[in-house]
Amino acid sequence: MPSFNPSRRTFLKASVVAGVSVYIAPIGGKAFAALFEDKILTPVQWDAKAGAPRFRIDGIAKVTGAKVFARDIRSRDMPHWPRQQSHAFILRATRADRVYEGFDLGVLGDELKPDRVVTADDLARDGVAFPVFYGEDMLLPAGKTPAYLGHAVAILIYHDFARFRFAKDKLKFRDDVIRYGARTGPLERDPWGTFRFVRVGGATPYDDDVFSSLKHAPVFPSMMRKHQPVWPDGKDHGQLGEQGMHHAARIRAQLAKPSDDWLVLEREYNSQSVDTAALEPDNANCWYDAAAQALHMVVPTQGPNEVAESVAEMLAKARGAFPVKQVFLHPCYTVGYGSKDHYNFPFYGLVTALYADGKPVRLANDRYEQFQTAIKRHAFRMRYRIAVDRKTGLFQAFQGDLKANGGGRSNFSPSVAMVGATAAQSIYYFPNNDLTAVAIASRAVDAGSARGYGTLQSMAATEMMVDEFAEQLRLDPIEFRLKNALRSGMKNTQGAIPAGAIRVDEVLEAAKAYPLWTNRASKKAEYEAAHPGRRYGVGFACVQKDFGTGAEASFAKVELKVDGSIVLHHSGAEIGTGMSTSQAAAVARWLGKPAGEVRTSVTDWTDLPVTTSGDPYLMSQAEQDRLSANPRWSPAYASPASATNSAYYFTHSTREAARVVFLHGLWPAAMAIWSQGIGGGQAASLVVRVEDARWVDGKLSAGGLHEYLPLYEDGPGNGTWNFNRYHLPRASDVAVWSQTGTVLPPVTETDPPKGIAEVVMIPVVGAIVNGIAHAIGHRFTDLPVTAAKIQEVLA
Repeated sequence: MPSFNPSRRTFLKASVVAGVSVYIAPIGGKAFAALFEDKILTPVQWDAKAGAPRFRIDGIAKVTGAKVFARDIRSRDMPHWPRQQSHAFILRATRADRVYEGFDLGVLGDELKPDRVVTADDLARDGVAFPVFYGEDMLLPAGKTPAYLGHAVAILIYHDFARFRFAKDKLKFRDDVIRYGARTGPLERDPWGTFRFVRVGGATPYDDDVFSSLKHAPVFPSMMRKHQPVWPDGKDHGQLGEQGMHHAARIRAQLAKPSDDWLVLEREYNSQSVDTAALEPDNANCWYDAAAQALHMVVPTQGPNEVAESVAEMLAKARGAFPVKQVFLHPCYTVGYGSKDHYNFPFYGLVTALYADGKPVRLANDRYEQFQTAIKRHAFRMRYRIAVDRKTGLFQAFQGDLKANGGGRSNFSPSVAMVGATAAQSIYYFPNNDLTAVAIASRAVDAGSARGYGTLQSMAATEMMVDEFAEQLRLDPIEFRLKNALRSGMKNTQGAIPAGAIRVDEVLEAAKAYPLWTNRASKKAEYEAAHPGRRYGVGFACVQKDFGTGAEASFAKVELKVDGSIVLHHSGAEIGTGMSTSQAAAVARWLGKPAGEVRTSVTDWTDLPVTTSGDPYLMSQAEQDRLSANPRWSPAYASPASATNSAYYFTHSTREAARVVFLHGLWPAAMAIWSQGIGGGQAASLVVRVEDARWVDGKLSAGGLHEYLPLYEDGPGNGTWNFNRYHLPRASDVAVWSQTGTVLPPVTETDPPKGIAEVVMIPVVGAIVNGIAHAIGHRFTDLPVTAAKIQEVLA
């Protein structure tokens, strides 16, 4: 093994690993110093007058191509690793309707034969398996039908790059490598999750509910029959599930045979499968040092702690064959949009390393493989039936049946389906609702926590239907929304009262007065008269979304050095959202300037020893009170990175850490200094907690959701998809150069910042479809709306 004693600059070129794990903290310090020294990462350029950074920490590196990701790291870049880098790739089944019977590598010949092949037999023999969250059959055993298109069947390891490259190219797009047997048809499985939310409100939106999920309970199936949920029988005074079904049946009966005063619309909406198209494809570079019983992992991830915990779970099962005493996890800068949150690729990297004969091995998707395997946004099918009172223009009841296609592995599909259903009400109050959500198991590529998390699909559909209601009632669409807007203190479809000030009426009033809206009819007439053959339309949509999971946690450490510089350590991962910059800026409120050095994805918090226990969603208040007596107890440890975490939850930890430094460090020191001297200065003590939680600006931009992926055999699971077939939005496809945005000012000086980027993209979808309806007089219900579909309607 070569010695490792490079200069800072040499180290920077070789091994810039952001957020190096605690086991090599000193080297991580050198790496970060080199990052700032060579200006790949620059200290926050603070605009004191505006009180905001001029540009991002990684801004220059991003536009010059100098930013370093996990994908850029090789074994020679890592201190104390062997220099020889091995490489690997995965064989995958591209059919899911026949029995898998093995593979044939004869086409490679002896020259391109792998140095090591890993199959399901090896994993079974050695006790290696996925963490429970990720399901069964990490590698598919012969004799079983693939659960989904792209199911991994073997890992091929090479100890030299040239043979690896030629072999991978030789096998790409070949249908004769994987052997299939008898036709079985796709696997039929129970849904990943099934939920039902029933609510019957009181006499007013503020009165106690007759029945609701919060007051009583959600309704769950009593059993599955032929992989379909069987709901309890409805009984007025039965068990909670039976009571819920009694009210659900009444709501559906009323909507099936409404009174003459009701206008009832029933529509089916479909939202397509979408790839998150993260800039960095999935990858992992791992080394198993059997002699030292140590595992080293360089991985991109939105949740370093989740990876660490899952790795420990995997290794505990396999400790007989692969004893490991220490895991060195190196989480790096990455780009995710949800696709690197609870994704299984790091664990394929781990397994590859265990069988790589003691050599570091790199497993990295090319773009074809990324389309074939990366977590997708769920395709949704939604059937809505909603009633409005014709006289008052108020919503009366909402019946919704949502089906999310979760693909081959469960991942977060149950949660996404549930969130989609609970968010379907969008910004509106409904006195009665019956909402079902099913996340089905299918042979499609896995779907998971893509940005929008089910709400983009369900709320876009709601906004399309709301516009159609306004048209039929001959009401201004924004006025109709104002009539039905959920106000502070009203209950949502689960019977809960959303916390904080709900300011949707302010947003609607501002939009109603905007010239683009008020002049839409005259502008349409003028434009179409001046441009024969072209159409003009203005669409509107408005949504609101919860943020966080109800059990969020993060660590932050703020250090003030002797020279006055500020260093921030944070458990959050930088995934391209600008989290590192926003957190550096958040320090300025208490310390007068931003952090000049920021370390993200930090996993070592030995100087803040926190313990966690219990389930934050299920524990009683008494249990929480008992555990809270320990000041080092927390109901959660550290949350993965997401848009809302960066703006709200991460910022809270950062500001509190800075506040502690100020109130218990700087201020007492200043008081001591200012009070010194014979007959000297006077200092009046000031005991007050000043809060000025400023808003963290987000990205007011979003695409039109015109990307499209077929779900099954002709989709990405067959391994042939790339950007030549997938329409990824460019700047010309969105209003990035011409759009304007307005952020409401805080209600008070203590109003905290909230997530924005994930939410502002959601209404764009509904607004575009509503704008098309205004332009051509046709309402689409299947996404994406393509030029071909529009031309077909106009033909």
